[in-house]
Amino acid sequence: MTDTTTRDQAGQLQGAPSTPTTAPDTRPAPADETAARVAALVGSMSLEAKIAQVVGFWEKGDGEVVAPLQGEFTREGGLDEATRHGLGHLTRVYGTRPVDPDGRARWLWAKQRELVATSGLPALVHEECLTGLSAWQAATFPTPLAWGASFDPELVQEMATLIGGSMAALGIHQGLAPVLDVVRDPRWGRVEECIAEDPYLIGAIGTSYVRGLQSTGVHATLKHFVGYSASQAGRNFAPVHAGPREVADVLLIPFEMAVRDGGVRSVMHSYAEIDGVPVASDPRLLHDVLRERWGFDGVVVADYFGVAFLDILHHVAEDLGAAAGLALAAGVDIELPTGDAFLEPLITAVREGRVDEALVDRAVTRALRQKAELGLLDATFDDEPPTGIDLDSPAHRAVALRLAQESVVLLGNDGLLPLGASGPVGRVAVIGPNADRAEAMFGCYSFVNHVLEHHPEAEMGIEVPTVLDALRAELNGTEVTYARGSAVDDEDRAGFAEAVAAASAADVAVVVVGDHAGLFGRGTVGEGCDRDDLELPGVQRELVEAVLATGTPVVLVLLTGRPYAVDWALERCGAVVQAFFPGEEGGTAVAHVLSGRVNPSGRLPVSLPRSAGAQPYSYLHPALGGDGDVTNLRSTPALPFGHGLSYTSFAYDALEPAADEVATDGRIRVAVRVTNTGERDGDEVVQLYAHDPVASVTRPVAQLVGFRRVALAAGQSAVVRFDVPTTRVAFSDRDMVRIVEPGELELWVGTCADRRAQARVRLTGAVHTIDDDDRWTVTEIVGG
Repeated sequence: MTDTTTRDQAGQLQGAPSTPTTAPDTRPAPADETAARVAALVGSMSLEAKIAQVVGFWEKGDGEVVAPLQGEFTREGGLDEATRHGLGHLTRVYGTRPVDPDGRARWLWAKQRELVATSGLPALVHEECLTGLSAWQAATFPTPLAWGASFDPELVQEMATLIGGSMAALGIHQGLAPVLDVVRDPRWGRVEECIAEDPYLIGAIGTSYVRGLQSTGVHATLKHFVGYSASQAGRNFAPVHAGPREVADVLLIPFEMAVRDGGVRSVMHSYAEIDGVPVASDPRLLHDVLRERWGFDGVVVADYFGVAFLDILHHVAEDLGAAAGLALAAGVDIELPTGDAFLEPLITAVREGRVDEALVDRAVTRALRQKAELGLLDATFDDEPPTGIDLDSPAHRAVALRLAQESVVLLGNDGLLPLGASGPVGRVAVIGPNADRAEAMFGCYSFVNHVLEHHPEAEMGIEVPTVLDALRAELNGTEVTYARGSAVDDEDRAGFAEAVAAASAADVAVVVVGDHAGLFGRGTVGEGCDRDDLELPGVQRELVEAVLATGTPVVLVLLTGRPYAVDWALERCGAVVQAFFPGEEGGTAVAHVLSGRVNPSGRLPVSLPRSAGAQPYSYLHPALGGDGDVTNLRSTPALPFGHGLSYTSFAYDALEPAADEVATDGRIRVAVRVTNTGERDGDEVVQLYAHDPVASVTRPVAQLVGFRRVALAAGQSAVVRFDVPTTRVAFSDRDMVRIVEPGELELWVGTCADRRAQARVRLTGAVHTIDDDDRWTVTEIVGG
């Protein structure tokens, strides 16, 4: 995708300061000058001072458990003791508890001045920013799964630029996002943090996020490199049994795109162990692939407590010092959130000769080079801290609304939607546990569900219209009643009678069900909240069926962080609408879709499952992974990847290749005319797929190789031209060399399961071996 965001545009964001606050001149020094300066710094440091630069410090209190096994780690002494020799990172200064941004900025500037005075260097500040800056009063955008549903990298980049502007204004230097894990099993709790089940869609959108965030001077961090989402049985922290070809051709692709095409500056290792080797101790991934093959020259940070886990969970190290040595040797540069292994245990291991100090020097060199890039080697923080920054400005909310609107997926519709299309609606009953619950709009890494759960006394800090609020505002003049019916996840059916009565008295029932995001068992989805079935949590299906039994037409609205098995609802409800935690403006976006103000245009970024027993499943399966006569069980999903309905209709002319033959190291150029054949304006997401029918190893039956969102007025046509490098259809051969083979290639537009228009091209010439000059970028051009 073309990077259209400029630094000048980022500087004009509402609420951002007009001048930098931490460094008056962020232009990088020449590489050789920086290298010499960093080398001199490293050479002048004691072992304690060097190690201080590769650890973080997290000031947190009892009960503020927002990371795995956080309670297992305690350190003696506070921040003053931890910073005697300097400090690499300050962990989640704004994002650990609800703090006033102005007051916290004053604290941060003062602390940075102290660090400069005592060690000569300030700390790098990092925060979570998956759905916006995770801080009190900051805008909260839709979850990454909603980004995937939007198929709109440009809008995601615009969102990331706004997020980065807020972070830069507050003196934050690094964000722990985006998540580029490929969804492999919807039972996994962290599906809501992921973008899609397709690696190219993830890579395109994730790279746009990186570009947007880094355009503001804030470094992005790719998570979780690699394999985390392929965990056994969809269990968090479970072993990964992916073969080397699946790792290379599926799981690594989004990371490669964001590194090579996006220029990301930081990568976070995953907690996973792949075929018995924990990633945090695997130099083949953290060095050979990431640095040698892809040319990454940024920093690798540990996932929280991940270095210590080599000792206490993976048992590949005899103690924390040995764990530190393994991580450093593999290529981990910074231990986050604190120095559990990289402080005293590592110092002892170095002095006892068990860990080579050269490994410490390598890590601290990278850490200081990052600080140089960020302007921190010369920052004094003598200026005044920022005040009055609007972290949830009209600009933030406008983008949050647009992204939410574009991400709502209309799964099914028998004509019931838009409301009022077939006649006036006199009375609407809004029912369900997520109908009037603001928390239902957010994922587990939102500040609301990640932090405020531990601070019930605090206000939410942002305005969040619920679906009920938004429908009452949208359906002005229509009587709207409400009944909760049930909770998200318990067995209490006491509210069913009220819900049935409300539905019976209404013309239409809008039933809003789904998830509550949380952490480590405190939610139905989120980190550590995995499922062993894919039914709606609690008694929500029973609630929907009770409302259906009244005979009142039902619109089912799903506010979830994963796809659920709702094929029964597609058969029985008048309409089914899917929203993947759509953020602070999500209630308004859903209401706009239901009323028809917005024509739905979201597309499924993950297959809609038929049952938990069919998992794991991906549309990227070979022929043997689909339905056939060799088994009595169906494997196909209820709805395919890329599916989404509209209130209008679109037609495709023939798919026209620019040439019938394309060199194996060339570019595949095709064009298709798409026409809005309905009576309403709408957006179509044009999806280009490919299939290699004969190859030396089995290939998926469909593979997304390009996409473009196109806005068309009623009756309007546009030609969409795709320019696809053959890199997109490359694969690892039997010797694990990535190649493009000559032969026929099938192409089509539609969805992975619906060929609306198709063509064939032949790849010609010798087998092409992918080299360092090959890129993944695809250019899509909309013409007249």
